[in-house]
Amino acid sequence: MTVPILGKYLGAALLALGCEAFAAEELRCELAVIGGGSGGFGAALAAARRGVEVVLVEREDRLGGNSVCGGVSIWEPGVGGTGLPFELYQRLRQQTNAVGIYAMARHQAWFDPKREPYKYPGGEMVIDPARRYLDSLQRHGVSKRDIHGVVFEPEAMAQTMRTLLAETGHCRVLFNTVFTGAQADAGRVQSVSLSSGAKLVAAYFVDATGDGVLCADAGCTMTTGQEARVTFSEPSAPEQPTRRINGATLIYRVTPEAAAAIEPLPAGVATQCWWNQRFPSAQINHYPNGDLNVNMLPTMDGAELRQRSYGDALMECQRRIRAHWHDVQTRCAEFQKYRISWVAPALGIRESRRVVGEYVLTENDLRAGISGQKHPDIVCLVDHPMDTHGGHSRGIGELREPYGVPYRCLIPKGRSNLLIACRAASFSSLAASSCRLSRTMLELGEAAGTAVALAKELKVALPAVPPDRLRAALRTQHVQLEFPLSAELRAYVQQADTAASEPATANTRRQP
Repeated sequence: MTVPILGKYLGAALLALGCEAFAAEELRCELAVIGGGSGGFGAALAAARRGVEVVLVEREDRLGGNSVCGGVSIWEPGVGGTGLPFELYQRLRQQTNAVGIYAMARHQAWFDPKREPYKYPGGEMVIDPARRYLDSLQRHGVSKRDIHGVVFEPEAMAQTMRTLLAETGHCRVLFNTVFTGAQADAGRVQSVSLSSGAKLVAAYFVDATGDGVLCADAGCTMTTGQEARVTFSEPSAPEQPTRRINGATLIYRVTPEAAAAIEPLPAGVATQCWWNQRFPSAQINHYPNGDLNVNMLPTMDGAELRQRSYGDALMECQRRIRAHWHDVQTRCAEFQKYRISWVAPALGIRESRRVVGEYVLTENDLRAGISGQKHPDIVCLVDHPMDTHGGHSRGIGELREPYGVPYRCLIPKGRSNLLIACRAASFSSLAASSCRLSRTMLELGEAAGTAVALAKELKVALPAVPPDRLRAALRTQHVQLEFPLSAELRAYVQQADTAASEPATANTRRQP
C-alpha cells in the first residue's frame, strides 16, 4: 500500500510559534518525534513538559493528523480520555464555537414512518449543552440512544496543539518536513534523514507516522492485514490470514444555505452507487456553528484501498462523496438547504501496517477486560468495540468492560531507544480496529513521551523504564488507569469542566 503523502499547503513555510527553520546539516535533540498527529503531539508535549528537548517533524503545515487534515474531528465515547484529551477539551472550551458534547438524535435503525417523512441517511449527532465531558467517558454498557462524544473544529484543534507545545519552551516543530530514512544499528536508531537535507540526531525516537515508516526503515518487523485465527488464538479472526484492512473515509463538511437546491453532480459522476449495492450510511455530526460533518462509513473498502495508489484512492473517493451527497439531498429534503463547503484534503485512514512489539495486543486482551488482564505495565484504558469498517468481522458487538494497553505494545521488538505511538503500534488487526481512535492515540503518545522523560532521568533504555514509575507519573497527569474512575479523578474532571465557561454555539439542538 502506498504510504499516504498529504497534499502540501501552498505558501506555507516552516512556521514560528516555537517552530524554526533550520539550515544546518545536522540537528540534535534528546527526543525526535516523527509525525504530528494525535500520538506524536501527545508524545512531544508529555516529554517537553518534563524538560526533554524535543524536535517534532510533521510533513504538513499543521498538527492533528487524521483529526485535522482528515476531518475526523469527533472523539467517540470511551474510557481513558482524562489526560491530555481533557486538557485539549478545556482549552477548546475557551474558544467560541470550537467544541461541544454531542447526543444521538436520529438513526436510520429507529425510523418511525408515523413520525418521520423519510429514513435518516445514517446517524445524527447534535450538540447537547446539558452534557459535560464526563458523559463522553464510557462506551461499553451504554445504550446507543444515550452515547455522548466530543466534536471540535479542526483548525481550533491544530492551533491549540501548537500553542501547548510552544508553551513548554522545549519543543521545536519542523512543518512541511518529511522523514526520508533512518540510520540504525544494534537495536538503536542513531539518526533520521529529512526532506530538508538535514540529519536529525537524537537519544530517543518516537514513530507517530500512522504507517510505522520510521520503524519499517529502521528494520523492525512489520505486519499488515488479518492474522489467521491460530496466530493469536483469536476467536473472531479468519481461519486463514488475509490482506484485508479496515476501510477508509473521505469526510466532507456542509454549511447551511437560505435557498433549497440539490447541488449538481460534477461531470462524469453517476447518480447511482457504482462501487456497492447501495450508498453507505453516514455518521453526521453537528458542529457548534451549525455546519455538518459527514462521515460515509466507509468511502472505500480496505481491500480496494490496498489495490490503489493513495492519490488514485483519494481522487476516487472525491467522486464518491459527490454522488453520496447528491443521493442524500435527493432523498432527504432537509439537506437541500446545505452546500458542500469543505472536503478533507486527506483520507481518514483507519488501518495500514503495524509493528511487532515486545507485546502484541489481541482480541483476547479485549475479551478479558481490565479485570482479567495481568499486565503490570498498562498505560491507558479503552472500551471501543472491534470495529472493522468494510464488514470483514461482523457481529463482534460491544465489549463488556474496558481493557488496558500495555507499555510493551509501544516498544518495537528488540529496540532500545525507539517507541511507536500511533495506529501502527503492536496490535493484531482485530485489536487495532478497537484501539485506533484519536483519544487513545493521544494517551499512547502521552505514555511514550513520559517514558522517554523517565528513561532520561533514570539513565536506562526505554524497555527498562519501570512500569510502576511510569504508571505513577501518568496518574499525576490525570490519566485513567483503573475502572471505574476513582473518586479523585472523577472530582477533578467534574470540577474542571464545571469551572469552564459555557461554550458559545450556534447550534444547541437537544436530543428529541
